[in-house]
Amino acid sequence: MNDTLEFNEIYQEVKGSWNDGRLRFSKQTVVYKNSKTGKVDSIPVPELTQAQWRRVCLGHGIKLCTSTGNIYKYDGFKDTDLEKISEYFKANYKVELIEKDMCVKGWNWGTAKFNGPLLSFEVNDSPAFEIPLASVSQCATGKNEVTVEFHQNDDTEVSLMEVRFYVPPTTGDEGSDPVEAFAQNILSKADVIQATGDAVCIFRELQCLTPRGRYDIRIYPTFLHLHGKTFDYKIPYTTVLRLFLLPHKDQRQMFFVISLDPPIKQGQTRYHFLILLFSKEEDINLTLNMNEDEVERRFEGKLHKNMSGSLYEMVSRVMKALVNRKITVPGNFQGHSGAQCITCSYKASSGLLYPLERGFIYVHKPPVHLRFEEIACVNFARGTTTTRSFDFEIETKQGNQYTFSSIEREEYGKLFDFVNAKKLSIKNRGFKEGMKGNDDMYSDSDDDQHDAYLERMKEEGKIREEANDSDDSEGESDESFNPGEEDDEIAEEYDSKASASESSAEDGDSDGDRKKKPAKKAKFVKERKPRKKEKKVKDSSAPKRPMSAYMIWLNASRDRIKSENPGISITEISKKAGEMWKQLSKDKKEEWDRKAEEAKKEYDRAMREYKESGGGSSGSSKKERKKKGGKNEEKRKRKSGGGREKEKERATGNDSFKSREFISSEESSSESDKGKGRKRKGSDDEEEVVSTPPSSEESGSD
Repeated sequence: MNDTLEFNEIYQEVKGSWNDGRLRFSKQTVVYKNSKTGKVDSIPVPELTQAQWRRVCLGHGIKLCTSTGNIYKYDGFKDTDLEKISEYFKANYKVELIEKDMCVKGWNWGTAKFNGPLLSFEVNDSPAFEIPLASVSQCATGKNEVTVEFHQNDDTEVSLMEVRFYVPPTTGDEGSDPVEAFAQNILSKADVIQATGDAVCIFRELQCLTPRGRYDIRIYPTFLHLHGKTFDYKIPYTTVLRLFLLPHKDQRQMFFVISLDPPIKQGQTRYHFLILLFSKEEDINLTLNMNEDEVERRFEGKLHKNMSGSLYEMVSRVMKALVNRKITVPGNFQGHSGAQCITCSYKASSGLLYPLERGFIYVHKPPVHLRFEEIACVNFARGTTTTRSFDFEIETKQGNQYTFSSIEREEYGKLFDFVNAKKLSIKNRGFKEGMKGNDDMYSDSDDDQHDAYLERMKEEGKIREEANDSDDSEGESDESFNPGEEDDEIAEEYDSKASASESSAEDGDSDGDRKKKPAKKAKFVKERKPRKKEKKVKDSSAPKRPMSAYMIWLNASRDRIKSENPGISITEISKKAGEMWKQLSKDKKEEWDRKAEEAKKEYDRAMREYKESGGGSSGSSKKERKKKGGKNEEKRKRKSGGGREKEKERATGNDSFKSREFISSEESSSESDKGKGRKRKGSDDEEEVVSTPPSSEESGSD
């Protein structure tokens, strides 16, 4: 037989809520570990006095009683486990596992028996139900009734609020009231906090971050009392899970964190953590409200009647002695700045993330504590707004995800080494092996470092580019593929400018140079609009551009990726495909490169046939018409400019001016042709006549 017996998915009832965990029987102890809180119950085997096997709502359960008066109940066993556990008890324990049947008659009349911390209601000597007295919050009495109220648990969908017991009057001559006696038996074991007696010590005006404010903390033997200006909180020491003492990044302050389960409540707000902030320079002289013999007997040297030192040290020492739990401090981790924490943001609030020996804790708003054993994997992700920071994502086994963002990139190497040393699963480890322990992972140079996230974003951008190219076969994509066409168009435009300037230089004088500048400027502005409109025209008969090797591979592998990852989204397909493509060997990539080259040759052949058959002629004719329209616009600008120049010359009395009366008949006969937008040379090379469409005044004068 094995030395130990272990069972998973064993449930323990905590204030009306079933919490799962693991139970282990060994020769020395019985250990149960709560999966939700990580709390461990250890029962020494010599203290066991009774063990019962019972049929309960979740299959079968075990009830263990100890000599100290504690009772532990664990449910979720199978019927086949009875024989195995019974044999183990006989071989290793002095206690025999006894089968006990529960009463299922449904009667509401029976006998109430107080058995340690349990109230058992029995019918015909068989228990019908049991009430843990630690779950009782209040007990009230009536004439013949006792009302028992219970603590509420936020994790339960349905909660038991109260139970009423009818206590019949006794006929004896004892004179005691049975109702009051029943109530006192309940209150003696109930979790009802009564501030009786004096406090052990009081700390005045401590700064509390959650719940926010300044509180007087009164330390009682069994509970902690926070007294503020608005609210009061009473915290039993049994609800304290862990204690943390964390140095602030500025090295001048200290956080003292108390983890609570169940949390303290204020309205609908739940506080799972009590966070106190201290200054390192603040000292205190503390005197306990107990005599020295009592202090020595109760705390066994952990505390003294008179103590002095830093305020945070005194608070932590007193809490450690009363709660009887260890104080967790940061381990060997040191960040880039030498501090034991990392500055980051969680849910739009800035705070500090502390890597501990067995987990992470974030303070302070909202506080988060994550144990390594409940972490499924972690992920290092590039920041969404800048490349100078990164995000640290933690995913738990329950499916919850915590993202700590805006972490400086210099912290990457230290944090990655810490996570790797703790053997946590890193989601994107495959891309980071070459960068392990490198502080400059997020440097701007991509030649020296292999940046997994930059590569992934490049792949996503390439996918979007290829998708746009495959959908559009006109516009900028065609021009970039055949740059010769655009060069020819530019050459034609500059040729037209050159011919216009030559004609004006032959006909005019130095004024021709001044006419060139406005013409160029006007043409440059006017010709942009038609080109933009031209891109919107789509030729459906033109062959589409060929796909790249990656896009051909993606189309062939998309169905396989979907089948291997059911329910994956479109964006996740792109990310997954980018990662798979990056991991392909060169030989496999060459196969898809050859297919891409064949597609390119096929496209070139189809494009030649398309052009030879007259494809795209309508588009080119539109270009020519728009160019001609631009030239006519330029000439009209020149005409208007020339008219203004001639008016200036007429006003200054320039001899070179020639009025309409002196134009020869040959020149006037050709004016009808010039009205269509052309220029004509006069008989004299030094003179120039530009005909303009006659205005209404001229036609009237003629």
